[in-house]
Amino acid sequence: MIRRLAVHKLREWRYSEDRKPLIIRGVRQVGKTTLVKEFAKEFDTFAS
Repeated sequence: MIRRLAVHKLREWRYSEDRKPLIIRGVRQVGKTTLVKEFAKEFDTFAS
């Protein structure tokens, strides 16, 4: 899988002390779902 800057940003969000709910927005077919699935693999449990 291609390394993405967005995954790095999600990791920053994950470890942030004052994080807010996450909303990922964007146009169709740019990889939003793939990004979330890739990020979810870093957790012990996740729904796919």
